[in-house]
Amino acid sequence: MISAQQPPFPNKIQEVMDCQTEEENCEEQYDSENCTCSSKCASSTAEPNSDSPVILKILQNWVPRVSHYFDKEHYTYVGHQIVIQESIEHFGAVVWPGALALSQYLESNQEQFNLKDKKVLEIGAGTGLVSIVACILGAYVTATDLPEVLENLSYNISRNTQNMNMHKPEVRKLVWGEGLNEDFPASTYHYDFLLASDVVYHHTALDPLLATMVYFCKPGTVLLWANKFRFSTDYEFLEKICSIFNTTILAEFPESNVKLLKATVREN
Repeated sequence: MISAQQPPFPNKIQEVMDCQTEEENCEEQYDSENCTCSSKCASSTAEPNSDSPVILKILQNWVPRVSHYFDKEHYTYVGHQIVIQESIEHFGAVVWPGALALSQYLESNQEQFNLKDKKVLEIGAGTGLVSIVACILGAYVTATDLPEVLENLSYNISRNTQNMNMHKPEVRKLVWGEGLNEDFPASTYHYDFLLASDVVYHHTALDPLLATMVYFCKPGTVLLWANKFRFSTDYEFLEKICSIFNTTILAEFPESNVKLLKATVREN
């Protein structure tokens, strides 16, 4: 059980929010070692050999296509065309900016994060775009989300992976913070990578989400989390992550206000 902890830098949230309201082109920076914030303006690119996060732009991997279905989007990652069916019925059935950022980063940084033959769990998989990219990169993927999202998630993953020479992905129900040890016993399930994109927004499940991340992040697991930061609660969640894990800001996408983080378990 995770107890509420005083964030290590409680006054920094307001600094970040103040920075965002200025008319200058100012982006908050994070110290990549301890994840503390500052209100300095970020340069357009990170300095060579520095610990600063790289400043990136989400590339237009969306492919314009004439389609009879208004709810299908076409993307290209790792040389593969990916067709994603969206739905306006659930937040989880739409491709959000964090998924695009994480998919792009995984594609561009295969040497740093080699997913081939690795066990990967995606929480809040939504449309399945990130899981599909991870499959193409050779991972053993388990994509999870709420029961009401699974039908569309399964459809997208099956459609985009069924005829490819890759490990067969798995789709499973996962309600954050509920039945974790029963459905994913720690003695059996260990993942090399835990992926999450845009799982933090204005909802009431942030504590169960954090508990889920803590449960699956074992020694040797790498958490990659990409998120569009919209609300003060998003930054508060970031501070909790930084207080629990060894955390590094890998990249920022200022035009989309997306940050990509890497987190690992702290050794005792």
